[in-house]
Amino acid sequence: MNLELHHFFILVEPGAKVADLLCSLGMKEGARNKHEGQGTSNRRFNFSNGTLEILWINDVEEATQGPGQKMYLYERSQDVMASPFGLVFNRKDNSSLKMPFEGWHYQPDYFKPPMGFHVGQNSSYLLEPLCVYMPFIEPDTSVGKVEEGVFSVISNVNVSTTSESLSDTLGIVSTTDRLEVNHGKEHLMEIIFDNHRHDQSRDLRPDLPLIIRW
Repeated sequence: MNLELHHFFILVEPGAKVADLLCSLGMKEGARNKHEGQGTSNRRFNFSNGTLEILWINDVEEATQGPGQKMYLYERSQDVMASPFGLVFNRKDNSSLKMPFEGWHYQPDYFKPPMGFHVGQNSSYLLEPLCVYMPFIEPDTSVGKVEEGVFSVISNVNVSTTSESLSDTLGIVSTTDRLEVNHGKEHLMEIIFDNHRHDQSRDLRPDLPLIIRW
């Protein structure tokens, strides 16, 4: 599959105070963004081959009435049964410029056309992570700025969904390198850094549905 995991997010309570837990582990926080028209803001943690985004709703009207309303970000943030995760991809090479899965075009206010997103058709299925493809990102584009340190390289991202079976969209993206998607009893993300070489781990539940291994 001609897909590469570019970044991924976890939806949290407004203000994302829980992101301080990541800082306390020694992760370096990058610049924060506010997504005009989408109704969200973030705190970001960059690594050499990807970014973890802690996302929250800052404007309910924008999130529910704006051009990205069919991503159901607000609904996901309010429904304890919904997946709080989003997986964002770019292509690995230029062998194919086709969209990797069925979906719909989202033109955010904060990007100028034609820089828009292709959102997977499973976006209304809240038990699954939101799947987004960025056709405007060129292959081999560095997304992080951290080249060394304790948290440097993302070796794998494991995502559990309570959905009994995977949609076509999630089935396609689950073949991406460094990403595993499985059925589980709860929505949970596990990030493994540097092949777990330090033999350390931290379970951040219940504050975050996240386990870090490094």
